[in-house]
Amino acid sequence: MLLLAFWRLFIGCGRTEEVVARTITTFIDWKHVTSGEMDQLELNPRIIAAVSRAHLKSAREVLCVSGPDLQRLTGLSSSDVQQLLIAAATSCRHHPPTAGEFRPGLLIGRHRGHRGCPNEQSVSLSAAHELHCKFNAGLRLSVGCPVLNQLLRGGLLVGGVTELAGESGAGKTQLALQLCLSVQYPTQYGGLHSGAVYICTEDSFPIKRLQQLIRCQYLLRSDVPPALISSLQFSDRVYIEHVADLDSLQVCLSRRVPLLLTRGLVRLLVVDSFAALFRSEFQAADWLERSKQLLTFSSTLHHLSLRFTTPVLCINQVTDFLSGSDNSLGPLSSSVSPALGLLWANQVMVRLMMRRLQATVAYGDQSSVLRRLEVVFAPHLARSGRDAAVWREGVRGVMREGEEARGT
Repeated sequence: MLLLAFWRLFIGCGRTEEVVARTITTFIDWKHVTSGEMDQLELNPRIIAAVSRAHLKSAREVLCVSGPDLQRLTGLSSSDVQQLLIAAATSCRHHPPTAGEFRPGLLIGRHRGHRGCPNEQSVSLSAAHELHCKFNAGLRLSVGCPVLNQLLRGGLLVGGVTELAGESGAGKTQLALQLCLSVQYPTQYGGLHSGAVYICTEDSFPIKRLQQLIRCQYLLRSDVPPALISSLQFSDRVYIEHVADLDSLQVCLSRRVPLLLTRGLVRLLVVDSFAALFRSEFQAADWLERSKQLLTFSSTLHHLSLRFTTPVLCINQVTDFLSGSDNSLGPLSSSVSPALGLLWANQVMVRLMMRRLQATVAYGDQSSVLRRLEVVFAPHLARSGRDAAVWREGVRGVMREGEEARGT
């Protein structure tokens, strides 16, 4: 995008700043956005007319809608929508960015809770700076597999929201369950020496699969002494919540989860899945209200993560993207893109995707459909991927010829 290239002139293409530069709303001064500015945008009259027919009256409303939704509402092409978003973002910027705005640590979470946005709660700059320091400190939550840890440079970041998207059956829940056990190990084995809270919004919690993973931990975690594995009460430290609507989710995130975090009982929050509630409760015409609710919950998740130095993993569904449209926020060589559009993409720090491949692999007396875990974007990771498979003991990376796993 032209806007991304423009911001890179200021930030020198650093990895931490680069992922923030993807967030158009980072440098928007919402109080200068008025309701009658669409006619002032430097756009083709045909584009402005299409926006007017879609009843979008301001640049602020345009920026609250994802690219695919704008194409559907206005009937414009992908290139027209890109021009529209760039013009809308530019009109909201009343002064050029200063050097101070690009200092590491100030950018992360800067776009949360803009004045005029639906949620006034913002992540404090001191907490963002603390998070930036943790990038360099190397604090991670291990996935429990050396191959996948190599892909993620040690595992999940302890501060910020990580999204794991993929089609049904790709292995997202399997990896989330594995993390619920990994977090319970001491820090020298990649854990955080605490429990996990798992919020289910769709299906019932897979308790039988969790019990199977617990029984097979000595197979998956050969790097951990068997005596230590036997001493951990894994099932007692996984707290399960079932929510059926957005109101229940809000109560859970604002009351019960903070209580568990404050008492030090958990250091991992999993939401499976985040998109299900938004897809079921909102129709296409309710896009503005959905955007407001999405920003509200995003702000809550970031606040919890930064305040308690807790990894947050949001499992997301996928949707088909339009042929010929930009899929820079989706995986390489894929026909699907994570649900909830650009607005949600700008709220997550790390986007991972799992997908099923056509091949099958064998391991002892087991066989598994081959998967691939890919990094779509992250402030500290290159866009890459590793093959993986789901076995009785959990998710393991599958090494191709010539590859070498490092770390734990």
